[in-house]
Order: sequence, then structure tokens, then C-alpha cells
Amino acid sequence: MTRTLVVLGDGIAGGYGDSRRSGWLGRVLARSATPEPDFVAVLPVPEETTTQLASRWSAESSLRWGVSEERRLLIAPGAWDAAAGISLARTRLNLANILDDAITQRLSVFFVGPAPTLRGDDSAVAALDGACYDVCERRGIPYAALYTSLKADERWAADLGAGDGVHPSQVGHGMIAHVVMAQGWHAWFGSAEA
Repeated sequence: MTRTLVVLGDGIAGGYGDSRRSGWLGRVLARSATPEPDFVAVLPVPEETTTQLASRWSAESSLRWGVSEERRLLIAPGAWDAAAGISLARTRLNLANILDDAITQRLSVFFVGPAPTLRGDDSAVAALDGACYDVCERRGIPYAALYTSLKADERWAADLGAGDGVHPSQVGHGMIAHVVMAQGWHAWFGSAEA
């Protein structure tokens, strides 16, 4: 069975900040044993908002599906809506449109929520996380809650503090990978932990 995974998100989804160049996604995929190889297309855009994502996701992903019998979409937009001042109502609408279209296309979707930052907009990121979770929960989309999982972790704060306050290093990418795998990845991806 041919299977394609398309990954859309911000620079963190693309592994930005990881000196090993594998990012959290590479770690997750390396720990996901599947019976056959998968085609994986990672299409991040640094600092992308959900408005920008909504305008590109369908066209970009449709180029990658090919003749796949199984099409999976991982969305990890990060916390850029909060930084850009996009209203929660607009974020909800953008995500609802993306997810409803993906469901109509019979795509299997997994969502990775925004991670905490040290930018000083913590309450906005917390609200963004809640909005993203709500939109996913209403549609039965599995959701990895990075914000709630990492907010109180001193290692996460130290890792961000050693950098730009937004992008994790190798340590932080490992922490994200752990959260994603612990919050439904293997059940959704149809893999066993390797």
C-alpha cells in the first residue's frame, strides 16, 4: 500500500534550530516502524500564520499525493498567529476551513499545537492553543498539546532561553517528539514504536 505524509507548518516543523538537522519530526519518524516505506513531504514556511497556511495548503499538498492509497496530513502551524496579532476568531475560521476541506478530501489529519515561547505573549499563545484544540476536537482530529505539555517544564524554558526564545535546539526538538509520540501519534500513523 502506498502511503504519503504531507507535513505543513512553521520552521519548527522543518527542524529549525536542531543542530542534528532532523527536528522533532525526524525523531518521530525514526521511532515509527511501518510495514512499508512512506513518502514524506515536509513543506514548512518560517513564521507562517494560519491565514497564509490556508491559502497554500491544498495546492501544495495535492502535488504530493500522487497515486497514494493512504493520504495523511500533519499540521503544525506554531504560535505565529499570536505574534502577528491574528484574532482567535480568524484562527478558528482558518483552521476550520483547512480541516473541513481535508476531511472532505478524505485525508487523515494529525495536528500539533503551538509550543510555549519566551516572546512575552504567553497568554495569547495559551489562548491560541485552546482555539486550535477546540477546532480539532470538534472534528475528531488527534491533537498533540505542546503548550500544556511543555509550559511548566524548566528544561523547555532553558532550551528556548539559550536561543532566540521561540525555536528550540536539539534538546527541545527531542521534547516535542516525546510529546507527539505520547499523544496519539502511533495510533494515528499506524506504526509501532521502533
